[in-house]
Amino acid sequence: MAENRRTRYATVDGADIAYQILSDGPIDLLLYSGLNIPIDCMDDEPAMARFLRRLASFGRLVRFDRRGIGLSDRGSAANPPSTQQWAEDGLAVLDAIGSERAVVIAPYLCAPGGVTLTAMAPDRVDGLILIQGAARWTAEHDYPEGIPLDFGARIIELTTETDAIDRGYDTIAMIAPGMAADTAFRDWFDRSGNLAASPSMAKAMLAGHGLVDVRHLLPAIETRTLVICRTGNDTPGSGPDLSRYLAKHLPNSSLVELPGADILYWLGDQGPMLDEIEEFITGVRGGTGIERALMTVLFTDIVGSTTLAAELGDDGWRNLLERHDQVVRLQLGRFRGTEVKNAGDGFLATFDSPSRAIECARAIRTSLAGLKITVRSGIHTGEVEVRGADIAGIGVHIGARIAGLAAAGEILTSGGIPVLVAGSATTFTDHGIHELKGLPGVWQVWAVDD
Repeated sequence: MAENRRTRYATVDGADIAYQILSDGPIDLLLYSGLNIPIDCMDDEPAMARFLRRLASFGRLVRFDRRGIGLSDRGSAANPPSTQQWAEDGLAVLDAIGSERAVVIAPYLCAPGGVTLTAMAPDRVDGLILIQGAARWTAEHDYPEGIPLDFGARIIELTTETDAIDRGYDTIAMIAPGMAADTAFRDWFDRSGNLAASPSMAKAMLAGHGLVDVRHLLPAIETRTLVICRTGNDTPGSGPDLSRYLAKHLPNSSLVELPGADILYWLGDQGPMLDEIEEFITGVRGGTGIERALMTVLFTDIVGSTTLAAELGDDGWRNLLERHDQVVRLQLGRFRGTEVKNAGDGFLATFDSPSRAIECARAIRTSLAGLKITVRSGIHTGEVEVRGADIAGIGVHIGARIAGLAAAGEILTSGGIPVLVAGSATTFTDHGIHELKGLPGVWQVWAVDD
């Protein structure tokens, strides 16, 4: 999907609004980010990229940075953008792409903006999808569903501070508990926030969210609406009561409650949510809920691991494995690889190009040689089944079987890779035709030259 992205701009009230068209199709889909995640950072988070790939298969998907965020006009923290302006931003993007009607997808903090856009221009909205949203975020005497004022003030004070975790506020632990221990996700989330807005603007916008109240708009909205929420998070402002309020007061809405504690819509079990969204948009479900994606897979394996473990003993072997893992993860980071599994003495990782996988395998081999660890590697490019953070399918089995054919220090690839990297400096030697256990037919294998 990243290869298709190109940033364009719409203009409204003299402000430039950045947007990207990710796919083509008969149904227009306008996506609000939900949080302060710039559009240029979305594809760097693997789970988010997977979610958006499937969403893009439903129609023409357009995502944009609303005013104050990312590549769009930032404005001033002294005069932060309003919900009304964010609704106008969405309409300006629809005008820019020539869309007469679209399904508006407004997750989490952007739900009031989606509601406002729909109320402003009901003839332009074919459907409204609200995910973990609210009509108002803070509580009132007639609205106990909202966040208590003291907790809301604490969020605004601590959410942009560098020592927030030490002071008792961990954003990720609250809204994405499934990723709380994932350091790569934390790094991405922190970088995205820094690129989205300055601390003063972020605080100003959060304070503005606390003042938003679109409850008065709900009864007049006749547009068909899908309200989705997860029910397993009891953090104030994250539970299902806010979504239940929306569904109760939107005349033409349906409520779908799903298990799970991750409030960020693209995390957790994506399948059931995407199935509901697909049926709402297209009228049918995809059936399996399994996404297929083109990837390059890399398998690495320590040669003679059993013998090494016996020679070193438990403590020595454990120490060596830890150093091995550090080296492999360092090289995966250098070459933009994504770790899928660590099987003790080997890794499975994915890449967006076979050239990066080859260079990474070479770097791993060279770096581990200094530790007197010899590895073999197998690489294959093809479609795989994406199952949350895991991958499966024939493409994975091919990569594993090819790695099993490699001798100590060898990097073997499947037959199509030399063609895919034609023009690079990489050369190959014919490794012959092989039968791969459990797979039909015979397979050409190539060895990467040193």
